[in-house]
Amino acid sequence: MDFRFDIIKEYAPFFLQGVLLTIGLSIIAIIAGSILGLAIGLGKMSTKRFVRLPLEWYINFFRGTPLLVQMLLVHLGLMPLLFSQPSATVSLAVSLSLNSAAYVAEIFRAGIQSIDKGQMEAARSLGMTHTQAMRYVILPQALKRMIPPFTNEFIVLIKDSSLGAVIAAPELMYWGKAAQGQYYRVWEPYLTVAFIYLLLTLSLSKLLHYLERKYSNQ
Repeated sequence: MDFRFDIIKEYAPFFLQGVLLTIGLSIIAIIAGSILGLAIGLGKMSTKRFVRLPLEWYINFFRGTPLLVQMLLVHLGLMPLLFSQPSATVSLAVSLSLNSAAYVAEIFRAGIQSIDKGQMEAARSLGMTHTQAMRYVILPQALKRMIPPFTNEFIVLIKDSSLGAVIAAPELMYWGKAAQGQYYRVWEPYLTVAFIYLLLTLSLSKLLHYLERKYSNQ
């Protein structure tokens, strides 16, 4: 097989731009998703049905429908209502954040509920409010147990960001498609893109193992 390295060399700056955007979007999505997911996760554990039910349906919708469909709804439906000229990059960031929030909410819920109920009772008996007990006693313990699923969610976001090529967000996969479209070559651009994604996910996996070892000894 005639493998043309000149194509990779020509598109190297664009691949680098795509990698930086992919990482940036993933970081934004995991941060926004964590903030929103914490609120949703806590709300889902509420004893009040009118609070819990809408959040349950939020989670059901975003976990039960394809991310590509959600992305198209955001980019072609929601964003035009807010902006006269929607940005594909912003649409991708919003889509990833909303989708991530649904999964992170379940991570928070499972992590918090994995802590023995006696911890909350003991904190309350010491005079702490429910919020104080959650902040200083429950969440610090739960966060250690959430590290693996959080890292997995970050890895999923990095890979799912490739769907942004459908709406022309200039992330990594977008430039792979651009190179393929220009030269009508498949192996060079897509193998390069696959290798970069693999490098990113393996690096995060190594980080996961490091964090697990670090916090398991504390």
